[in-house]
Amino acid sequence: MLRTILIDDEADARSALRSFIAQYCPQVTIVDEATGVKDGFRKISLHQPDLVLLDIQMEDGTGFDLLEKIKVPSFSVIFTTAFDNFAVRAFKYAAVDYLLKPIDPDELIEAIGKATRHKSGNAERIDHLLELRQQQKIDRITLSSQDSYTVVKLDHILRLESDSNYTHFFLLGKEKITVPRSLKEFEELLPHDRFFRTHQSHIINLAYVKKFVKEEGGYVVMEDGSEVLVARRRKDDFIQVLTGKSPD
Repeated sequence: MLRTILIDDEADARSALRSFIAQYCPQVTIVDEATGVKDGFRKISLHQPDLVLLDIQMEDGTGFDLLEKIKVPSFSVIFTTAFDNFAVRAFKYAAVDYLLKPIDPDELIEAIGKATRHKSGNAERIDHLLELRQQQKIDRITLSSQDSYTVVKLDHILRLESDSNYTHFFLLGKEKITVPRSLKEFEELLPHDRFFRTHQSHIINLAYVKKFVKEEGGYVVMEDGSEVLVARRRKDDFIQVLTGKSPD
């Protein structure tokens, strides 16, 4: 069972969550509710929950303010927010779950399922999220593999390779991390001025392109010597990105 606290200053929002959890999430037990930062901190300290469903904007501060008061969070966090802004992008980079209001029951079920399966690495992910928020700069990403969470600087990523519903990250120093997420998700997430999808199976960091070989359909040689295919339909776009001008 996941011992859970709901923290939101809107009574209607807490009521909707209670109803959805009672109906769809039998593995969740709501041990308490809170209406803000001060109240939430007190109740988290009292109950030591497994999971906190946490609003961002509250009358006495933000959900981030609350997390900053907790030295080593031992619980999972699912943010609930009506705001689709920098915070949401930061959630994605820190591998922290979030739900946009109004809450969709299917998305709630999926998020709680993840919290049930992945109970480790909470402190690392929250630390990463708070760092992103303070800097207002996204320069690293948390990669969730089967047994760990690893925070990786974007400029340490050499390339990505698709393997069905998994993605292999190849890093500087020949380290490889495999995550159970599709390449398309990372194509949408990574900055397009730094990363380029050359092929349905490949994304490369443009900073580490050593050479582009035009013959044999076209392929890129990366600084580590690896060769990455360039799809015929992406070739012109790639040349333009690489050289800053349209191909002849």
